[in-house]
This record gives sequence, structure tokens and C-alpha cells, in this order.
Amino acid sequence: MTFPAEFTPYIKNFIGIIAIVNPLGAIPVFLSLCGDRSPAENRRIARITATSVAMVLLLSAWAGGALLSFFGISIPAFRTSGGILILLMAIAMMHARQSHVKRSPEEENADEDRDEVAVVPLAIPLLAGPGAISLVVVDARNIADITHNVLISLSILAVAVTVWFTLRLAEPIGERLGITGLNIATRIMGLLLAAIGVQMIADGMIQLFPGLA
Repeated sequence: MTFPAEFTPYIKNFIGIIAIVNPLGAIPVFLSLCGDRSPAENRRIARITATSVAMVLLLSAWAGGALLSFFGISIPAFRTSGGILILLMAIAMMHARQSHVKRSPEEENADEDRDEVAVVPLAIPLLAGPGAISLVVVDARNIADITHNVLISLSILAVAVTVWFTLRLAEPIGERLGITGLNIATRIMGLLLAAIGVQMIADGMIQLFPGLA
């Protein structure tokens, strides 16, 4: 199946966001936090989590550039720092462990004391963490065009639907794949992320230091 060339960047954008969000990697956390809840509660948590992921990333796509301008941060600098962050996350994923960029030990210890886990820590920062936000902001700022941002937004909505679908089926997926299968999927996502991070760092450094080209 082939796609028109103009849609290729948005397909890549969707794949990149999915790799960072990594809904499969969130399944063990989801099950540990929600394993003692009723199926109806788990469905509600999955819906709220997916909605929160969509809202955070959509806000980043549409308002992230203005926020950077307010603080005087250039896109090349943000691209480079985001690439470093994504690369660190990718290294952690290839070791099949959660990156502490997403969740601190204090947040992990507080999980069992929270009544509502859909927004924190599942949506933020586990799924829609700094890496995903960085990628969305950079991609949205690549082309200053409303149509471009709308297509980026559609990619984000597709990611949110994928998150919702994955969490809805978290228990059967977890049973079918097992810990080994989930670790393999996480390592594959980590490899994709590493390439994205390196590319972002290279592009940002070339823009910051044109002599490197």
C-alpha cells in the first residue's frame, strides 16, 4: 500500500509519537495500578487516560511554539535538547526498563495512595511525557501552517485512539505477550526512538552551528 508523498511526514510523525508514548510498555503499569478494579472502572480509566494524552499533546502542538517564544528558546536549541532526552529514553527502553525521565521514585511510591491514576501517572508523565511533548512541539513548528498543524493533530488523535484501544485490551494483551513479549516490543520501540533522537540532535546542532554542515 502506498501513500501520497505529502502524507509521508505525518505517517512518520504518527510512528514516532507511538514509539515514544509506547502504550504496550504502559500495560504492566496499568495492570499493577488497576488490577483490583472492576472492568467498568478499568474502561473508564482507559478512556480518561487516552483523552488526557490527546489533550496534552494537542496543547503542545498548538501552543508549544508560543511558549518557547515567550521564554526566548529557539527551535534548534529545543530540537537538540529534545533529541538528547529522547535518546536517553530510548537507551532505557532498550534495556527494557522504565526511564526515570518519565516517572520519579516518589511518583511510583505515591501511586498506591492515588484514587485517580488515569491522569497521573498514566497519562502524565508515563505516556505523554517530556519526550512526546518535545517531538510534537518540534514537528508542529517545522512548518508554520494551519493545515500542517491540523494533520499533526490528526496524528495525535490516532495515537490517543491507539492508547485507548491498547489499555482497553491490557489484560488479554499482557497475558498473550507475557513479560518477554512486552520487553521485546519495548526494545523495538527503543531502537526507533534512538534513531529519532540522534536525527533530532544532528539537525539541531547543524542549525545551531552551521559550520558543522
